[in-house]
Formats: sequence, C-alpha cells, structure tokens
Amino acid sequence: MSIIKFNRNRFPWFNDTISNWMDTDNFFADDFFVKNRNLPAMNVKEHKDDFEIELAVPGFSKKDIEVTMEDDVLHICAEKSTEDVEEDKEYTRKEFSYSSFDRKLQLPNSVDQNEAVKATYENGVLTLNLLKKEEAKEQPKKVIEIE
Repeated sequence: MSIIKFNRNRFPWFNDTISNWMDTDNFFADDFFVKNRNLPAMNVKEHKDDFEIELAVPGFSKKDIEVTMEDDVLHICAEKSTEDVEEDKEYTRKEFSYSSFDRKLQLPNSVDQNEAVKATYENGVLTLNLLKKEEAKEQPKKVIEIE
C-alpha cells in the first residue's frame, strides 16, 4: 500500500483558509526532516571519526552566520538585510530585503563537545565537522577464538 499526498487541485472549492485549517500540506510530513521553507536545506553524513553537516545558505556571507554549541545543541543562525535604491525622474523607489534563519539541532552523545568544530563556507554551502568521542568511534572487529 502506498500513501499518496493530498492533491488540493482536485478540489477547487478548497481555498487557502480551509486548507490551512485542515493543515493538509503537513498531513503526511516526516518529522525527521523539517519542511519549513524558512530553514536552510541540510545534509548530515556520519563518517568513522566525525559527523559532517552541510547547510545550503546562499546569499549570506561568513560574517552574517553565527554557529554555537551548548548543552548538546548546535545552534546555527544568520541574518542579513539589504536596501536597493533606484532613483527616477520624480520619485525614489526603495526595496528592502531581510532574510534570516535560526536552526537548532540536538547532537548525539557521541559528539565530542570539547573538541573544536571545523566550519567552512564556500559557494553558499556551510560545512561543519564535529568530531566523535574516542569510545564512540567504530572499533575494529574482534575475532574470538573458540577453545
């Protein structure tokens, strides 16, 4: 059996008020991945010695982004504002643009919070490397001899 997402276009009498009240967009949402459009897309990779987290944050600069770690929570936030001014004959038009996000991730117990986190930002992708604790690293397979 497959689950099919509710198609609002089949029912034209559903306006935004009714669909928001029924919350049909999030009816089959997966709690593991956040589908909030205000949050940057994220990839998490687990390697032998560390976790690698990538966030798509195009349009921000390094100085706009703040990363902190406290009490098993990784907090990544950014804020940026720009103002474009275009002057013409008798009027001035201003367009304001503010963008921000605030994302918190619960870290697993295997992350070593005493070690430095390596953070790089290149081509709109923020990459964080969090080292694992020694006891959490993958141990080699032991062969037990049978007597």
